[in-house]
Amino acid sequence: MRYSKINNTLFITNRALYTAKMKPKSLAVFCSNDIMPTSADGTMPFRQDSDMLWMSGVDQEESRLVVFPDAAAAEYKEVLFLKETSELIAIWEGAKLTKEEAFEVSGIKTVYWIDQFETIFEQLMQEASTVYLNSNEHARATINVETRTARFNKWCQEKYSSHKYKKSAPLMHELRALKHPLEIDLMQHACNITEKGFRRVLDFIKPGAMEYEIEAEYMHEFLINRSKGFAYEPIIASGFNACVLHYTDNNQECKTGDVILMDVGAEYANYASDMTRCIPVSGRFTDRQKDVYNAVLRVMKAATEMLRPGTMLAEYHKEVGLIMQSELLGLGLISQHEIDKQDPKNPAYKKYFMHGTSHFLGLDVHDVGLWEKPMVKGMVFTCEPGIYIREESLGIRLENDILVTNDKPFDLMQKIPLEAEEIESLMN
Repeated sequence: MRYSKINNTLFITNRALYTAKMKPKSLAVFCSNDIMPTSADGTMPFRQDSDMLWMSGVDQEESRLVVFPDAAAAEYKEVLFLKETSELIAIWEGAKLTKEEAFEVSGIKTVYWIDQFETIFEQLMQEASTVYLNSNEHARATINVETRTARFNKWCQEKYSSHKYKKSAPLMHELRALKHPLEIDLMQHACNITEKGFRRVLDFIKPGAMEYEIEAEYMHEFLINRSKGFAYEPIIASGFNACVLHYTDNNQECKTGDVILMDVGAEYANYASDMTRCIPVSGRFTDRQKDVYNAVLRVMKAATEMLRPGTMLAEYHKEVGLIMQSELLGLGLISQHEIDKQDPKNPAYKKYFMHGTSHFLGLDVHDVGLWEKPMVKGMVFTCEPGIYIREESLGIRLENDILVTNDKPFDLMQKIPLEAEEIESLMN
């Protein structure tokens, strides 16, 4: 892996948290992701299944983990199955994990090769009465391919139809939302790499620069800092493009007088950062641009202060909407009359601020978590209000990554320039 070795204490702790919530006489299975094909003999870069990684630390294809806390034999309480290295694989792809290396990565002592899985699994299923099957149950997930996990789940339920089955997803959504100190360190490192990228582009951007050239500057900085690159498809949106929320073409020229919205973040060790900054192509905001920028910044600061233990996300988003409503009134974008006659289900501010303010962040950019539960210490959220004025070809969104603590919220991106005056100063 490109990233530095992670202390396996993280994965040992994660498995202990998960197994403590399992029913008696039950086992759970986690599968790696597939290497996805493109065309001909091409493949996409491998990205490990987040749950498999969270439970084991194994960042390798064709891997499988079984946890069975009530197994009669102690060596079967945690079992890892890996792809065995051959001489051919070692020559063409590079060697895979040895059993000893797998133990160092995961803290799991019992390691078999994947071709032994069905034999060992059948023995364990004779003892188990319930099986926890993993699945992607993210609210935004659209799955058009059958994953390795889905194939295993189908096989398992057909072969062992008399067993009881439960979902792992609710447990994973609860547990992964709470970040271990080692995870927070990894996310902070990703944020620090993102900061380096942002400072780099402040020196690069000028009228005539292409959006994809700015993307390339970020990528250069990310790669030389041991990141695999962007944690998600980057948005480099100048002028009117900033009013397209998921604009990713990044193929237009940045022109004098434009503001560029850059929604980018480096990954590190599969953990995501998520930053948005808006900067003037010419190095100075116009008065109007700065007024809108500062309005968004005030909403961001107020929203950040609300990311505290006990806060409910639904109530938080409503409160942020009211703060934004006040700012839009001040900017002359909506009127009191529009507010008075608005549909409560579609408030007037939604014309200019149409998305949510925060989402969970972690191994996935839109990480899993329980939205109906109050915030607690150890959760990490984005904070990203925005105002999009299509008729003015102006979109402003500002975003930092915030750790919930028992004290004031901790900003993982506090060192990344944010104030309009500081950005102008650095550009000039």
